[in-house]
Parts: sequence; C-alpha cells; structure tokens
Amino acid sequence: MTVTQPDVTVVVGAYEAMPYLVECLRSVEEQTLDAARIEVIAVDDGSTDGTGEYLEEFAARSAAHVTVIHQENSGGPSSPRNVGLGKASGRYVFFLDADDRLAPEALERMVAMADRNGTDVVLGKVEGINRVPPKAAWVETLERTDVFHSNIKFTLSAQKLFRRALLERHSMRFDESLFTGEDALFTMEAYLRADGVSVIADHTCYYLVGRDDGKHVTKSGSYTLRFDSARALMNLIAEMVPPGVERDKLMVRPFLVTLLPQFGPKYAGDSERVRRHKFELAKPLMDAHWTDEVAVRLKVDERLRLHLVAQERPELLLAVVEFIKSKKRPDSVLERGGRRVYLAYPHFRSASAGLPDSLYLAEPREARGVEGYREGAVLLRRVTRKARRMLRAGR
Repeated sequence: MTVTQPDVTVVVGAYEAMPYLVECLRSVEEQTLDAARIEVIAVDDGSTDGTGEYLEEFAARSAAHVTVIHQENSGGPSSPRNVGLGKASGRYVFFLDADDRLAPEALERMVAMADRNGTDVVLGKVEGINRVPPKAAWVETLERTDVFHSNIKFTLSAQKLFRRALLERHSMRFDESLFTGEDALFTMEAYLRADGVSVIADHTCYYLVGRDDGKHVTKSGSYTLRFDSARALMNLIAEMVPPGVERDKLMVRPFLVTLLPQFGPKYAGDSERVRRHKFELAKPLMDAHWTDEVAVRLKVDERLRLHLVAQERPELLLAVVEFIKSKKRPDSVLERGGRRVYLAYPHFRSASAGLPDSLYLAEPREARGVEGYREGAVLLRRVTRKARRMLRAGR
C-alpha cells in the first residue's frame, strides 16, 4: 500500500475553544482541496469545556487523516503549535486557530500559489468577524515578493501557509517563553529565511473571529509582556538583518505596532509607577534600535512620542498623549510656499521644551491631507525653468 504525502498539515491548537471549534473544524471539512491531501493535527491544551471530546468526535468522522493529542495546559499557543508541527508530515503547514475558520477554497488556492511560484510562505487574505483584521498587506495579489518590498511585515500572525521543509531546515519553532507576540517572531523569521513570499489579496482565505467571551489571547496579558514581545522581535531583526535602511524598514513594525501603544491614550491613565516602569523597559530598546531612518517613516505624533521616550522626557510626553486622547487636530503650519508642513502638536517651537522642528515635519504621505500643501512644487519649478531656458536658447 502506497502512502501519499499530504499537501497540507493543518495544525489546530485548542484550549477552551467551544463552541467556536465547531465552525472551525467545519471549515476544514468544507475545503475544496481533496480530503486525502489534508492532514489535521489537533492539540487539546488541557481544556475542560468539551473541546477534547469534540476533537475526538471530529477525528472519528473526518475524511481527512486526523490525529488528536491531549496535553496538560501550557499557558499559551506556542506549545500546541510546536507539538503539532513536530507531528506534521505535509509538504506545507497551516496554523489554524480554534476560534477562527478557513474559507472553502483557502487551502487549494494557497497550495496552488506556492507550487506555481516555488515560494515558501503564502499569505491568504484575512477578513474579520467581530474583529478588525490587518489590511496593509492586502492591497494587491503578489505572486512573488519579500518582506523588504511589500507590506507583509504588518501581518505577522501565524495563520499563513509555510513550506515545512523551510521550517525543518532551520529548526524553526514558536518561542514558548513568550506569552504574546510569539507568532510575530516565528513569522518574521520565516519571511527573512523564505525563498519568496506570495500574497493572495483577491480572494478571502481566512476569517479572524472575535470571541464574545473576551478570552482571545491577544487581549490578555500585562504591558510587560508587550515589551517582551517588542524586545524579542527587535533582537531577531537585528540578528538577521545588517544595519542600514533594510533593517530600519523592518524595525518600524515593532516600534509602531508593539511599543508605541504603550505610550498611547491609556498611558494618560497609568499610575506614576507604571509610567516610570514603561520608560525603564523602553530605554534599552530605544538606545539600541531607534534611528532617524525609523523616525522619518512614522507619522508626526508617532515620531514625537517615541522621540520623547528615547530622550526620557516623561514630563513632555504626557501633554502629547492627552492631546491625542482628546482627538483634537493639531494646527498646520505651512512654510516655503506650502512645500513644507508642520503639525503643531504640543511643545512645537517651545523654547523651554527645545524640541527640533524636524519632529513636527509631516512627510508627504501625511502632508497630503493638509489644505494648501504643494507636493512636488520644487521639482515642477525646476522643470519649468529648464524648459524656458531651452526655448530661449532655440530662438
């Protein structure tokens, strides 16, 4: 008897996943990819709500080959995923969260995309159900790209199709010491090691489901766990990418998505002790990885807040955070005939604060929303002057 290798191993880590698990597993059964080409490794992470029993029922009736593993609760998603990955035999691996679901054609489309292009990671378009999904990566379908020439760095969840040979070649596993952001670390490493990444943006492949009971893992955990996550991702990028513009492009992600929210509106309600602790946790990260090239890629309020963190100016930061919390719009200061726009957030041109004007200077992508901004005016005048000179010379 010949045993055919599955195309995809779907790894489902499940903890207290009822009733969401029912729809999750139904979405696996409804895949247009032949069931014989699908392997499911389901890991019950110490559930007490019937999750383990339902997985066994599913295994008994499924046309796909299903293995159910029961273990003591590990406290996070990394262990179940690692256990499942260790048992996987498919050419590709897909990590499916037990409260989410696949679109019917998801696996078929992603496998075809990877096979057609020889890419090691495939991102299928994500839609949210009671949750807001990431959007930056789904602008267009990309047969082959990489992390430096696309927006895929802004979607680092584990719900991607990974070529298993890539993961095994580099002994890649999820970091079980992290209780949030472990998927970002894993996925970024896969992006950096991959021989090409594909993006399916014209067909929904994955539904990200918001739980009504508020138990979704990304909503839990203290602020210190977020700093742990930022530190791990920044260190990975620094280890794998030489200093320079490409490293700074990637550093934008942990600064913007993981670190900056610690100094957002909630910061205004933090106690003095927590505020001081956040500055202490941020200092080594700012010292090691905050650069002008990272700063210039951010919006004015983002750049200003992180600069104040880097300079250890909590007395100035609070006013900026409270201004943002109030949802006020800063005044726009146009200079040089509208070619330069400053957004006057708190402390702009304050002698006592002594902050440089460059912090408040809007880059074109942000300045375009300001009435009176004249993008490219300098270049246009130069071209016009050159044309006039040529005409005069031809007379």
